[in-house]
Amino acid sequence: MRVCVIGAGLSGLAVAHALKERGISFVCLEKAPDVGGIWRQPRAGERGPGYGSLHLNTAKQLTGYADFPMPSSYPLYPRHSQVADYLRSFAEWDGLLDHVELRTEVVSVRREPDGMWTVVSRGADGARASRRFEQVVVASGHHTDPALPDPLPPGADSFDGTILHSLDYRDGSDFDGRRVVVVGLGASAVDIAADLSRHAAYTVLSVRRGLHIVPKQLFGMSVDEIAEAPWWNEMSFDERRGWVEQALLVARGRLSDYGLPEPDHPVFSSATTLSDEILSRIRHGAVTPKPAIASFDGDRVVFTDGSSETADAVVYCTGFHMTFPFLPAGCPVAADGSVELYRRVVPADRPGLYFVGLVRPVGAITRLVEAQAQWVARIVDGAAELPAAEEMRAEIGTYLAGIVRRYGRTRGASIQVDVGPYLAEFRESLTV
Repeated sequence: MRVCVIGAGLSGLAVAHALKERGISFVCLEKAPDVGGIWRQPRAGERGPGYGSLHLNTAKQLTGYADFPMPSSYPLYPRHSQVADYLRSFAEWDGLLDHVELRTEVVSVRREPDGMWTVVSRGADGARASRRFEQVVVASGHHTDPALPDPLPPGADSFDGTILHSLDYRDGSDFDGRRVVVVGLGASAVDIAADLSRHAAYTVLSVRRGLHIVPKQLFGMSVDEIAEAPWWNEMSFDERRGWVEQALLVARGRLSDYGLPEPDHPVFSSATTLSDEILSRIRHGAVTPKPAIASFDGDRVVFTDGSSETADAVVYCTGFHMTFPFLPAGCPVAADGSVELYRRVVPADRPGLYFVGLVRPVGAITRLVEAQAQWVARIVDGAAELPAAEEMRAEIGTYLAGIVRRYGRTRGASIQVDVGPYLAEFRESLTV
């Protein structure tokens, strides 16, 4: 077998499709009981980020695969179960399921002296298998290792309530009549706070640092459609930033008017949060903003402004560590937390290893993933070539220096990309 694909979510299936199109033999290993990745509803006893209220934040026409659009009956922003059904339908339509081994967890991936890759996997019965491949594509994402504050605030060990991570959150109805504090201001935090506010007796949103909250649509256009529009990409970076800042003032006003901290950075200098709902829930009194948690005291949560609230549960929506335990240390995440990949896909010093989907755009990720997958498939069959390792290292260094100038040294910044310019990097490679 020539290629091992790790993961059968949106990215892994895109890779499988690209390899199949070029007649390249492959197997796709997926530890879950079905394809679909983070969009699957986790089954009993299974951890996963697919909470009940999860919806797409990007328009269906840009999030669906180019060769297999999402059904016209779907809403503009489908719920997670619809996306999971769509991904399975895509796999069935393209004949990919015969190439997927479910309930198969990758334990280790190592390069051998002869240049081949040994992949050790573990099946549902616990039995291990070792196989050799010419190439390995990692498309497993990075939403499995929950990041919690370390250490947690003082008093957490004796808190009378429950402390959990968003990875273990399922549905707001599980908290009927309870008082809940949600920590964070990213996508999962605002989704979960809005969901809880319809079930919990009292919902608090604890925010340490302000982020730009952007509606899913501006001037009637989905923001990811704007990100791919020719007129948008013809503007300079400063013009785009100014346009969005003015649009946000019109659409929602200042975040401080909602009791949230104003961002300490301009738009596009950090991740943004897409939400049509959280500001409305705050305005309706269903969600109460508070600053960061300072400590726990029995059944109370104490905030940095000195105020406190009784709470039955605290849900930390504080993201995930970018870990790949089956890979050697430092690949692809360096000691300083930076992801070091040529074109955000290739580690310069590990021939035959690729990463697909390890990017964070402002807008839909699917077109980027498809471009990455097609490029990798062309490299595998010899239609495209990689530059020398030192040239790849130079590109990585230039890219990361630009990231630091724009975003600073914040966690996860090294996978941020702009949709238009990033796609342009692949156009020549995919048309030759």
